[in-house]
Amino acid sequence: MDTPSTTGMVANCVAYGADGHRIGSITLDEISNFLAQPGGFVWVGLVEPDEPLLEKLQVQFGLHELAVEDAHTAHQRQKIESYGDSLFIVVQTAQTTGAKIAFGETHIFLGKRYLLSVRHGASQPYVPARRNCEQAPEHLAFGPSYALYAILDLIVDNYLPIVQDFRKELQELEHDVFEDVSNRDVTRRLYDMQRDLLTLKLAATPLQDILGQLVRLHPEVIRDEVRPYFRDVQDHVTRVSDAINAMREMLGAAMNVNLSLITVRQNEVVKRLAGWAALLAAPTLLASWYGMNFRDMPELARPDAYPIIIGVTAAICVTLFVILKRAKWL
Repeated sequence: MDTPSTTGMVANCVAYGADGHRIGSITLDEISNFLAQPGGFVWVGLVEPDEPLLEKLQVQFGLHELAVEDAHTAHQRQKIESYGDSLFIVVQTAQTTGAKIAFGETHIFLGKRYLLSVRHGASQPYVPARRNCEQAPEHLAFGPSYALYAILDLIVDNYLPIVQDFRKELQELEHDVFEDVSNRDVTRRLYDMQRDLLTLKLAATPLQDILGQLVRLHPEVIRDEVRPYFRDVQDHVTRVSDAINAMREMLGAAMNVNLSLITVRQNEVVKRLAGWAALLAAPTLLASWYGMNFRDMPELARPDAYPIIIGVTAAICVTLFVILKRAKWL
């Protein structure tokens, strides 16, 4: 029977009949007895299991030791591998946590009469997938391959809302991009969105190859009746990938526009500083001339020299101010 130490790691362990109807929950120790009977299959869901639990299920289902090692270690690349009459599939999951995307992994063991899913990291529970399957027992009668479709469909369906959330956020950031005052937070957020979308693309793209194999290959565990469902999920992945590519292009354009506007604003500041420097250059030059300690200086012989110089300086300054103002340097 299940021990208290494994209770938190076993999300579900349910047996289904050959007609697709739910028989009921069973313990891990009862799996071998159920599989010894003809018909039906077992659907087990684990959450970050420890090594002893995986070894126990390895014995129950006859799992390959390399696949079990990968499932325990996690941090695997997305892939599909065949071990005799069973498949080992690794897919990456995504979940929005606050303003960031958290990524996790799901490792799936698929056999003729069992489906074992192992969740690591951020991932939505697969309860909705199981519930939808149980509401359509005529489809679940196709066996564990249909349960695999339900899990993959749920994973892919969780991708698109994330892209849509990013699209809404990008629309809000576009208003900040065109504000008069440059905002470093806008640039940082655009960069973070580009990074997250790249990671999401790396999660979605390999699924196209995995689903392509499920559509065409592995007749020993994939029923022909289920292949159209995998093709539908493949179409969803393609749509997600296209949406991600479009969002990345929009983010790249927004990033370039933001950086360009920052450069333009900096140039405007430099122009204004240069304009005021030019405006102050004329009185500075005249003052430096008449501040020299020479013997023959106009202001020493003529009492009106200083007012004349002040007037000339003011006239030059006003003229420069008008010229620079028209040139939009001030």
